[in-house]
Parts: sequence; C-alpha cells; structure tokens
Amino acid sequence: EKALVTLEIYDITGRKIQTLLNDEQEPGVYTVSWDGTNQFGEKVSSGIYFYRMAAGKFIQTRRMMLLK
Repeated sequence: EKALVTLEIYDITGRKIQTLLNDEQEPGVYTVSWDGTNQFGEKVSSGIYFYRMAAGKFIQTRRMMLLK
C-alpha cells in the first residue's frame, strides 16, 4: 500500500539542508540523486552529511560524504 516517503539531507550540525522527496509512493525500489545543493539551489561544501529516510513506520538515518 502507498506510504508517505520523505528523504532529507542534514549537515553535521543537524541542520536540514535539502528535502529530496516528500510524497506518497507505491512499494518498490526507487533511485534518488542529490546534486549537492541546499534548498536554495546553492552548492554546499564537501564534508559529512546525513540522509534520513522515512516511509510509514520505517525510519533510517545514514551518514555519507560529499566530495567535489
């Protein structure tokens, strides 16, 4: 069944940088890319970021590194 899926990017201080996805989705496998910009379209610096995905009752946060 459909579920609200959100995918957000945070910096190392916990500040939200970008929302990549905030929509109802059918179950399945999807690919989402981040272009390294913030919510204003400005490029962010290289470093460690976190992505948080929530879908229904499932929530997962993982660390990633952005290299330019």
